[in-house]
Amino acid sequence: MEKLHNAVRRLREIPWIAKVSGTIHRFTQHMEERRALAISHPFWVIVQKEVTDHVRSWRFNILLFLILLTCFGSLYTSITNLVEETRKANDADDPFFFLKLFTLSDGSLPPFHVFIGFLGPLLGIGLGFDAINSEQNSGTLSRIMAQPIHRDYLINAKFTAALLVIGVMFFALGFWVMGFGMFIIGIPPTVEEFFRIICFLLLSVLYVAFWLNLSVFLSIRFRQAATSALTAIAVWLFFTVFYQIIVNLVARAMLPSEAASPQQLIGYQQFILNLMRVVPSQLYTDATTTLLVPSVRSLGPLTMEQAYGAIPSPLPLGQSLLIVWPQLTGLVAATVVCFALSYVSFMRKEIRSR
Repeated sequence: MEKLHNAVRRLREIPWIAKVSGTIHRFTQHMEERRALAISHPFWVIVQKEVTDHVRSWRFNILLFLILLTCFGSLYTSITNLVEETRKANDADDPFFFLKLFTLSDGSLPPFHVFIGFLGPLLGIGLGFDAINSEQNSGTLSRIMAQPIHRDYLINAKFTAALLVIGVMFFALGFWVMGFGMFIIGIPPTVEEFFRIICFLLLSVLYVAFWLNLSVFLSIRFRQAATSALTAIAVWLFFTVFYQIIVNLVARAMLPSEAASPQQLIGYQQFILNLMRVVPSQLYTDATTTLLVPSVRSLGPLTMEQAYGAIPSPLPLGQSLLIVWPQLTGLVAATVVCFALSYVSFMRKEIRSR
């Protein structure tokens, strides 16, 4: 042992080794100090507290159970159909065969991305409809604001914590579906399929973030949590059910005559599509369909000149992203607008207990 200590001591006496050792020691000490400061920062303390509250709440666990149940049902139907599709020569050579785990269905249950599009808004509403008003009614909001922290830390931390929970849950579900699919069908995804699934999961998180920001804004505007929850659900039902009925009535009223020209028919169809794309759920549906089904080459009407000469082959990921870029921009804009409204409303809100 003494010989070993003497050898280590001699190595430390070498100038360049001593210099490297000192640099590593200073860097390690600096990182420990930054980690300690980051943990004790008020913003991250609130984020950790909100994440813990979400994970331990019955509300989140019930929504998670519903999403898991529907995910398992859609995965079962897709795998059952995939086993039958592998027996066909045409589908066996499909370069995007693995993506059918998320899109294939036998009609009894919708596919995976349809369930996410339907239950995702409920998850965002469930995590944000009482983000502010519940603490204001219980008196904890004024106590938090009495501490030496910035006001915007609270609203930003609540959004960040809920978004972290949503992102971890969606990515865990996506990777679970991929792993279970590889275990059952024995076919791994290609690199492009993997990146398409990652883009789909990111898009799902962005879509739920819109409803999360909307519910947080309503929790700031309304003092009662029940009022904000009912308002958010009413907005979701209107955009999911009733808006499509209104668009169908408008389309029937504006239906062109049989003698209309092709340009008039295309303009009519484009107008109806633009009306439908006002709804965030339609933007999400268009984007996910294009990402998970590479054979989709357009989201609007095509003329004979545009269709003539087109190669009937799947599009690469870059081209699919170019097609859905307007939908992505619309979802990002809607999410940012809702967050800005929540931020400004909270910064101007009177939080003193009454």
